[in-house]
Amino acid sequence: MAIAVEMPKMSDTMEEGVLVAWLAEEGDEVSAGDVIAQVETDKATMDLEVYDDGVLLKKVIDEGDAVPIGGLIAVLGDADEDPSDVLAEYQGGNGEAEEDEAEAAASEADAQQDAAAAPSGDGAPTVEPTPPERTGTNGRIKASPLARRLAEEHGIELASVDGSGPEGRIVKRDIEAAIERPPAEKEEAAPPPAVAEEAAYQRPAEVAAVQEEQLYETERISQMRKTIARRLAQSKYTAPHFYLTIDLAMERAIAFRKQLNELAEQQDRAKVSYNDLVTKACAVALRQHPEVNASYLEQEGEIRQYRQVHVGVAVAIDDGLVTPVIRNADQKGLAQIAEETQALAAKARDRTLQPDEMEGSTFTTSNLGMFGIEEFTAIINPPNACILAIGAIRDEAVVKDGEVVPGKRMKVTLSCDHRVVDGAVGARFLASLRHYLEEPMNMLL
Repeated sequence: MAIAVEMPKMSDTMEEGVLVAWLAEEGDEVSAGDVIAQVETDKATMDLEVYDDGVLLKKVIDEGDAVPIGGLIAVLGDADEDPSDVLAEYQGGNGEAEEDEAEAAASEADAQQDAAAAPSGDGAPTVEPTPPERTGTNGRIKASPLARRLAEEHGIELASVDGSGPEGRIVKRDIEAAIERPPAEKEEAAPPPAVAEEAAYQRPAEVAAVQEEQLYETERISQMRKTIARRLAQSKYTAPHFYLTIDLAMERAIAFRKQLNELAEQQDRAKVSYNDLVTKACAVALRQHPEVNASYLEQEGEIRQYRQVHVGVAVAIDDGLVTPVIRNADQKGLAQIAEETQALAAKARDRTLQPDEMEGSTFTTSNLGMFGIEEFTAIINPPNACILAIGAIRDEAVVKDGEVVPGKRMKVTLSCDHRVVDGAVGARFLASLRHYLEEPMNMLL
């Protein structure tokens, strides 16, 4: 019996996946656990395994195609088995067959319409057959909707294409042949300048669209970018954000980090970054302020305070941001936090992070200080109640004991979900954070 291979749910927020690459070919024998393809989810590129033994009878989708969860990807079965029953059950899988059927139906409809418009009756004079007309009764070039779309995407004039469908109708294969034609042939098929000018005069909207397309480039939105856009828009417009900013004295944190890294170098361990110091300080402060270590659950009608402190650390990659999670950060030393953060950040940049390494955060930090950004506000990473935006350490004149002296300052801004965290609660959390970063030895007590 033929077996359907469906798009699995590979992360908690995944809605569809893009097949990046096929790793098996039709006719290959596969066993349960074999990887047949790679799928790009909203968080990472992951291996697609099969759960049954058999022969890969049919690859239903092409590389680069997006498929919703539960959509058909491939069909397995015995070597001589017919996959058509499974394909029919899923209505053609990737929808290409449906488009071809729509082309055929539209061609037949045009043919019937032209036939109905022709004179009929007994005794009609016999005439010699004539080549099929390229236009319908309304003067519009006959072409299927799919062919028109492909022609528009590739800048091909329908008037330059010979149709091979019924009654000279232009169909998908005709446009594909025009796309593959050598450039010289395409230039020969172009209309004379006078005709082009007349066409431009007659179709100003189409010409304007072509001119506009020449002003920019487009690229396909990745699954990760789609999810980032959806979740952050949801966060920004459903969670009432407010912002609290404090300016920290970082002189002692700088000296503390220098001492730690001298020891780390002697022990051949990962060096501690300023971001690691902030992660640890946030984790300890969250243990003191569980009301910040929380989520608003609208459907359940409750605010959930978490007993564990899992700090998500935003990492920039080409497609946007991912947030690998340092679990139980309040219980870990700075050296361990540094090692885990570096390892997770490297996996994020290589797109090898697994979903469980990005899920379950109870608080998030985002640092743009390395880019020289002194202050910014971040959008809350749902379902967290807060996110801390970390700015650059800057040199600044400060007043101490009535004298102006050089200082090292850093601004941090806490974005709060007002449904969970009130202003006073956020202020108390930041006071604790100040306590740990301005006197970092307190984190070790």
